[in-house]
Amino acid sequence: MTEMLLKYFREQQKHVETERIYNTQCPYCSMQCKMQLVEQTHVKRKTYKTIGTDNPTSQGRLCIKGMNAHQHPLHKDRIQYPLLKVNGEFVKISWREALDYIKEHVTEIQEKNGADALGVYGSASITNEEAYLLGKFARVALKTKYIDYNGRLCMSAAASAASKTFGMDRGFTNSLQEIPFTECIMLAGTNIAECQPTIMPYFEKAKENGAFIIAIDPRETGTTKIADLHLKLKPGSDAALANGILKVIIEENYLDERFLQERVNGFEEVMQYVASLEFSVIEEITGVPLEKMYQAARMFGQRETGMIFTARGVEQQTDGSAAVQNFLNILLSVGKIGKPRCGYGAITGQGNGQGAREHGQKADQLPGYRSIENHEHRMYIADVWNIEEKDLPRKGVSAYEMIEKIHDGEIKGLFLVCSNPTVSNPNANFVKKAFEKLEFLVVADMFESETAKLANLILPASSYLEDEGTMTNVEGRVTLREASFPRRGEIKHDWEILCEIAKVLGKEEYFSFSSAEEIFNELRIASKGGIADYSGITYERLRAEKGILWPCRSLTDKGTERLFETRFAHSDGKAMMVPVSNQAIVPKAKITKKYPLYLTTGRVVSHYLTGVQTRKSASLSARNFESFMEIHPSTAKKYEISNQELVQIESSYGRIVVRSKFSEGIRPDTVFVPFHWADSQNVNNLVSEKLDPACKMPGFKVSAVNISPSVKRSSY
Repeated sequence: MTEMLLKYFREQQKHVETERIYNTQCPYCSMQCKMQLVEQTHVKRKTYKTIGTDNPTSQGRLCIKGMNAHQHPLHKDRIQYPLLKVNGEFVKISWREALDYIKEHVTEIQEKNGADALGVYGSASITNEEAYLLGKFARVALKTKYIDYNGRLCMSAAASAASKTFGMDRGFTNSLQEIPFTECIMLAGTNIAECQPTIMPYFEKAKENGAFIIAIDPRETGTTKIADLHLKLKPGSDAALANGILKVIIEENYLDERFLQERVNGFEEVMQYVASLEFSVIEEITGVPLEKMYQAARMFGQRETGMIFTARGVEQQTDGSAAVQNFLNILLSVGKIGKPRCGYGAITGQGNGQGAREHGQKADQLPGYRSIENHEHRMYIADVWNIEEKDLPRKGVSAYEMIEKIHDGEIKGLFLVCSNPTVSNPNANFVKKAFEKLEFLVVADMFESETAKLANLILPASSYLEDEGTMTNVEGRVTLREASFPRRGEIKHDWEILCEIAKVLGKEEYFSFSSAEEIFNELRIASKGGIADYSGITYERLRAEKGILWPCRSLTDKGTERLFETRFAHSDGKAMMVPVSNQAIVPKAKITKKYPLYLTTGRVVSHYLTGVQTRKSASLSARNFESFMEIHPSTAKKYEISNQELVQIESSYGRIVVRSKFSEGIRPDTVFVPFHWADSQNVNNLVSEKLDPACKMPGFKVSAVNISPSVKRSSY
């Protein structure tokens, strides 16, 4: 068979007239795998394939999404020209007409309602250069305080927790290369086998080397299959489970007392609080037997080295920030950080989830992780931007809170870049109604997403194949994404679009960039001296060194592979532990007689975010062409639901219809639905709008629902 395939490929190669290779990076998850698009011109057609290339992060590996990534930018539905909505239909217009339209409406709205009547909604999938420029665009070109981004729904809890605990937030405190050599790994709320498949070999190698792996998840997944211990907790009880493990560590004295005394504040308060808790209560809250908590604590406490990794399962809750802090309390209690093969990793979701949150898209943030409310920080950035500090807006609000202000009429116009908030946000029915109230909505995107369909104007944006720039991956490694594939039609880069809009608004002097590299060089200056310091990184270095871990403070600095070896980032150099309650400040959904089941959400391996890109890939869409509800067979029997049957799921916020899928691996009190589909399959129609008070993360992972067959059966 192999010989036949080789013969076939040799025959095909004979008919190749030309071959071109384009270097790039995967547009999907935070691994940011390096790859090449191979374009072959045959006698009558062109063919494309994507192959992985060597790099320090994924070492040439690609997952199914990466191998088929090229299918969406080459899709026939790609937007290639500005589209203006006229009488309910989109019509092609020129860029000149589009820019004039924007100028007219921006001027009219702001003259009538003030600068803050406009908002900007950004993305964690755009480059660092574009994230930086979007923050500058909002605050200098529009002079609005209202800017936030879709990363608020992804990394805000982990970022908030790390900042409070360590004094700074970089996704991983260590490089990926240390994972295979650690002795105990705790994977809390992360299904890396489907969300970041190319990271899995690091954990598989650790297991081969004898590491004990603890997985925390209400479901059995491809990730829990590699675990030695699976803690199948009730959705939303992560903070309480961490308290149980911490209580065992303290009572059995696995503490690193010297580390706690020399490098940590707050341990006494944590110890006193944990001592007041009862194991029986924690068992009831979590559904995890006490003996399993003991096993987890003993293994993590006794092993010399260990790492903890969290992701959306822990973080997308109304106490997500606190829950992550409690896992960091565990890490600090045993002194497993700042040392070889010891540390923490927040497994970022979006492609540039790390870099996009560092340089100014967040409502309260300026480049380099500076605070927009700090006078010294404001003065520094105002000087870089050549504006007066008093002209720099103050902090705005989070992404969902911006939508509430749209609904209330305070924000009347919005610039939206590379995001689909009417599908991705909680209480999605409300979000769509809010967007329908906008007087002026401009969307820069590659396709007519569900949100773009509501726009007044759609601007054609470039893809990962065409748009050069830097991305910062899961471990905090800044990489350069080469992109030289020719653009079709009148497609422009996001940064070009922002510069052209700024020009017609009379702000050209602040946005006179002619390349992504020029923007990056200004970003380097803007980040200098900040927590996320990129000042020592250049395009030339990135090409030569294949990526650099920040902070990198000078051209001779090799970057920082391991954080906190001698001190944490708080002013006194110490980490901060805080007691974490078993119960969230903002109450979570409780199962009741009317809504007797927990609903939790997540990804499948073949799709990404709201599916706008992956549903345009024939190869990926064919693998999962519709949503589904994973349900335990015993639960299905109770509700008279058959396997592969259409099922209605209802919460107090809305209802959807999806197909059932039996699984012995999920808790009987829980159902699971992925979030990659829209309209009647959009699981976010069922999710509450309640937010984590610390970081404004919605509680995607815990809802209360009822279920029933979609079609009522006859009694005859």
